[in-house]
Amino acid sequence: MNITIDRQKGSKTNVLGNERHSDKKTKISVSDLNLFYGEKQALYSVSLDIKEKEVTAFIGPSGCGKSTFLRTLNRMNDLIDSVKISGKVIIDNENIYESSDVIKLRTKVGMVFQKANLFPMSIYDNVAYGPRMHGIKNKKELNKIVEESLRGAAIWDEVKDRLKTSALGLSGGQQQRVCIARAIAMKPDVILMDEPTSALDPISTLKVEELITQMKKDYTIIIVTHNMQQAARISDKTAFFLNGEVVEYSSTDKLFSVPQDKRTEDYITGRFG
Repeated sequence: MNITIDRQKGSKTNVLGNERHSDKKTKISVSDLNLFYGEKQALYSVSLDIKEKEVTAFIGPSGCGKSTFLRTLNRMNDLIDSVKISGKVIIDNENIYESSDVIKLRTKVGMVFQKANLFPMSIYDNVAYGPRMHGIKNKKELNKIVEESLRGAAIWDEVKDRLKTSALGLSGGQQQRVCIARAIAMKPDVILMDEPTSALDPISTLKVEELITQMKKDYTIIIVTHNMQQAARISDKTAFFLNGEVVEYSSTDKLFSVPQDKRTEDYITGRFG
């Protein structure tokens, strides 16, 4: 498999361990993170730093731990009774596993899932749902939030005349962008995306990829993707997961052009996975 990357020259990059320096602030710092489902260990001593306002991609074969790790970043794994976690996840200098305010965390760290999970209600009410749950009742303020969020998700012009119609009547690509708008409406700092385009057609995938590239001006974005071409197109950093470990983590350009670990090379060249 040939991965080609077209990027502007001269931009600074950063890699954990062997990357060049970046002047961007570290948004998330993970150290020695281990996760168990009962007696079965799923993550092994994961340590990495994620810079703010960049796109970081997690790649690797199915079952390698990338989605499990993604869910540790907003404590979604807490919903599974058998899960045990050790290690630290520091977001803005706070260890999220020492804080009891999970609602505040999930407001700050939003999530977009693999399949659009819209509520059976109007487009407007889907986007306004989170702000309403957090006490915003003023109609004018809600109107502003809904419009700004839909604009931020690059779908306002497509839905502005049908805000009161069911969101479930939209195409798959449009539904996913409304899900992104719903995440934006909560004004997060970080947006997690778990295979957000895997159920979409190529045109819708391209629109979501363009949106992600635009959004990194305002958000720290972390995306799990099975599509290495996608990681190469849109991410600044890429982490390669294998058997619950981070094998390699570096600038996307470097990881795809001169991987430091033979397992990474074997994966991106299609020898396994």
